[in-house]
Amino acid sequence: MGYVRSVYIEIGNNFYKQVLGVMTSELNIVHEWHTALNNGDADQLVALVHRDVEVGGPRGTTSGRQVVREWFGRANVHLDPRRFFNRKNTVVVEELGEWLSPDTGLVIDSQIVATLFVVNDGLISSIMRYADLETALKEASLGESDKVQLD
Repeated sequence: MGYVRSVYIEIGNNFYKQVLGVMTSELNIVHEWHTALNNGDADQLVALVHRDVEVGGPRGTTSGRQVVREWFGRANVHLDPRRFFNRKNTVVVEELGEWLSPDTGLVIDSQIVATLFVVNDGLISSIMRYADLETALKEASLGESDKVQLD
């Protein structure tokens, strides 16, 4: 029989323990998306989404890579992942959202939000932001059993 080896992955200020080979490609893609967003890399952010990506939040739903690029240009947000939930191609991330002043770069607002990602064929095909984790998990048909365990 084979052996089990653990690896530790830093996401935000948290370390996640994963059994080697169990960290899904969907989680990796969502992690890369957060890294691109928080590093200010619009090109990488857009490269991780499907050309017809569905994007939704408090102001409605729209689609397309250009929408993601435009949102990135005006949102001035930093999303610090706190908890991850994953089953198959669906990932929900609870995040600390910090909105920054475009003039000073200082935090002008913050709140805990949740984002539901759907990943298909190695690209994010849907990004839906919710005001709270409970709503995002319900929309994704996920629960506590789908939580990626912190070590």
